[in-house]
Amino acid sequence: MADEPSLPALSEDQARAEARVTEILLGAGIDLAQNRITPLTDGKASVMAVTGKAGSGKTLLLAQLYTALKAAGVDVISGDYESRRRKDRRTLAILAPTNKAASVLRTRGVPATTIHRILYTPVYDPEYEKIAQWLAEGAERPVVEGLTDLALDRAHAFYQHNNSIPGALAAAGLRGSDFITGWKRRDEPLDVGMVDESSMLDKKQFEDLQEIFPTLVLFGDPAQLAPVQQSGEMVFDTLPKAKLVHLSRIHRQEADNPILDLAHALADPDLSFEGFERMIEVRAARDDRVVMAGRVEAQKMARSPVLVWRNATRIRLIHAFRAAYDAPADALLPGEPLICDGIELPLKHRKKRIDLEARGLIKGAQMIYVGQGNRPGFSKLHVVGALEPSVNVASIVKIELPDEEEPFIPFAARMGATFLHGAACTIHKAQGSQWPEVQVFAPDLWAAARVGRMEAGQPLWKRLAYVAITRAEERLFWVMRNRLARPTEPLSVDDLKAPPPLRLDGG
Repeated sequence: MADEPSLPALSEDQARAEARVTEILLGAGIDLAQNRITPLTDGKASVMAVTGKAGSGKTLLLAQLYTALKAAGVDVISGDYESRRRKDRRTLAILAPTNKAASVLRTRGVPATTIHRILYTPVYDPEYEKIAQWLAEGAERPVVEGLTDLALDRAHAFYQHNNSIPGALAAAGLRGSDFITGWKRRDEPLDVGMVDESSMLDKKQFEDLQEIFPTLVLFGDPAQLAPVQQSGEMVFDTLPKAKLVHLSRIHRQEADNPILDLAHALADPDLSFEGFERMIEVRAARDDRVVMAGRVEAQKMARSPVLVWRNATRIRLIHAFRAAYDAPADALLPGEPLICDGIELPLKHRKKRIDLEARGLIKGAQMIYVGQGNRPGFSKLHVVGALEPSVNVASIVKIELPDEEEPFIPFAARMGATFLHGAACTIHKAQGSQWPEVQVFAPDLWAAARVGRMEAGQPLWKRLAYVAITRAEERLFWVMRNRLARPTEPLSVDDLKAPPPLRLDGG
């Protein structure tokens, strides 16, 4: 495998945060300075949080810590396959609340997985587990009925470059349903856990993580929106001040990023909504990465939802999107975006629920409809951000209509995963996701400003605006009017590919 490129130098406050994390790891028996580890022992649990606004360098610091832990001999747990436990083994899991948030980290060189994928572990078919043991543990090359030497060679070559057991087995011609027979709740603790986008965590998830990881480091943005049920409080707000370290420097400021400049301008207590819009207008006049748009573009909605505050706005925009593409009332078009709204299965199907959640079908996950499944009521879907994105699942699709209490259901299985349309979504649900281009529906934020609500001591409209515009990686469209531009091309699924390989350039 090629040598990993070095990461950029840390800023002063990042170095301070790194020293705090290094101190906690040293107390847990992982010496990053000497690249030395000692076996995990029972001891006092340690939890700390690294907080900072967008652009402060949380991801860069996380990447640096991952590289240092790997160099010290700590094994990264991906949730795909775990080698047999050794007494001297130390482990690290890098987690995010959703597949989309995990994929954002992976594109930046950090091998992240979802919290669900760590809470539940796959049970491998014994015949195919021999291949996993050969690849990951150096066991004897297996002889597996139905697989040729050429297929095993393909699996080995894939694993050498990608370090993924499911990917290697897929390269040998196997499907996930061939080699994973089910999922079980993790019954043994792990070691070190690092959680990105921890502002999205609810109290139950935080408790689950503390049960599994004796050493837990949270990375989060205090300016984002807290989970709805937690009254503006994030889990790291409950930690003692001694367990918090804040990144204040804008690490990406050298890039002259106008989107981040706008986001940080919202911290000015005297800034009004009208003043903020004038600021956007000035930026847009001199930088094409910010656009004052007169209407929503339907074509962009197919892959990145319009971000809104009000549910009624979301429903109207979805209805307009489907009308613009002449979508039939009784079916979905391949390429239509969906958002998972949960799983409707009776208790006796708990194993199936775990299987679906582990594949990424968790509340808020983004999907693209690919086509009808192999049975009535089933759908072929692309799970956005998942390492294994293709699923075939019993589906209950609900399309909400303006001024109607009950959603329209074009088709449904008796039970399974439930989906809402994803051409528009609330800013709350967009947290943890990023897209190259983002359309923010400004009339909704104006309405939030008129209401005058406060959240955690700040006007709600400012928190909404901060979260919405920081979802944009490259270009921000500030949509001024309730109009829709019709698409110039039909919907398609030709753009759906597996995620790109990891890179370690600190981006």
